[in-house]
Amino acid sequence: MNDYNIAGIQQIGVGTVDFRKSWNWFIEYFGADIKILEDDTVAERMLPYTGGQPQQRHAGIALNLQGGGGFEIWQYSKRKPTECPFEIAVGDLGIFAAKLKCKDVAAFYKKFSGKWSSCTPPETLPDGTPCLYMKDLYGNCFQLVEDKSIYINDNKLTGGMVGAVIGVTDMDRSVRFYSQILGYSILKSDTTGKFSEYNPLPDSEKQYRRVILAAPKRKGAFAEVFGDSTIELVQALERTPRKIYEGRYWGDPGFIQICFDVSNMKALGKFCADMGHPFTVDSCPGGEQFDMGDASGHFTYIEDPDGTLVEFVETHKIPIVKKMGWFLNMKERDPKKSLPKFLFRMMGLVSREKIK
Repeated sequence: MNDYNIAGIQQIGVGTVDFRKSWNWFIEYFGADIKILEDDTVAERMLPYTGGQPQQRHAGIALNLQGGGGFEIWQYSKRKPTECPFEIAVGDLGIFAAKLKCKDVAAFYKKFSGKWSSCTPPETLPDGTPCLYMKDLYGNCFQLVEDKSIYINDNKLTGGMVGAVIGVTDMDRSVRFYSQILGYSILKSDTTGKFSEYNPLPDSEKQYRRVILAAPKRKGAFAEVFGDSTIELVQALERTPRKIYEGRYWGDPGFIQICFDVSNMKALGKFCADMGHPFTVDSCPGGEQFDMGDASGHFTYIEDPDGTLVEFVETHKIPIVKKMGWFLNMKERDPKKSLPKFLFRMMGLVSREKIK
């Protein structure tokens, strides 16, 4: 169909007011304890979304070895982050909840509900998947979805990012975008009504249309570790939704983007442009390489029909054992061939840590 390849969700960006507190919370509750990279430099290539000025920031990517995408934790270093001026409600435009893999939703609730008050009782999604909701220490909402698949057994109840819940204004238009460009072509459910599992969220009592989309089996170097994912689109039918990042910068608190691991960025760029969604940011317009701490690659952004940011990353180099100078050059590999598990096991031996 297309010359480019999407291997899965690489990460979801989480803007925060305290980098270290957020990361340590994600380690404690969600097991995101494998540090892929950490970087404290200037973001120079995101000018359309940072007020036209380069911005100093502290960013890191953490992974849970049980499978799923990572957490990109992001904090402005010299600018005071602007928090959302309203309480985010069901259907507001953008990512209002991140989907997180959970091996056993009922067991997670039993273990953590007494420890963290925002952990809700288990419910069921319209497609039949057990779920619960939980907000982090800064109010970001996570939808834990039951998925018993495990990439590397780390004796945890959770894995990584496996999708997003995204508010939209025109369901049919958004379904076309996520199915045609991002490959979420499998319709798991399309329901309209009131949904009991939204009860912890503002405006949960109103009517919504919800569509849950999945993708066929992905291929790629990281496809097995990222695993399956779903996109849940929500359209408010009885209220006018607000844009979560209206008047704020990329990197301000909240879910700042959903990022996909890709290969053949040039072909992807042509296809996106042909579909009416050209790159709004391109880190390497001349084919050069972008360095981020100990990793490097090529990243781009597009916007969905309502302006939600979608990032693409073509990875060129990642650290395996940094202290030994062991890095993996992805440009020398077949981009559709899965990486062996022992590489990630090595990361687990040397990269597991709390953030000091």
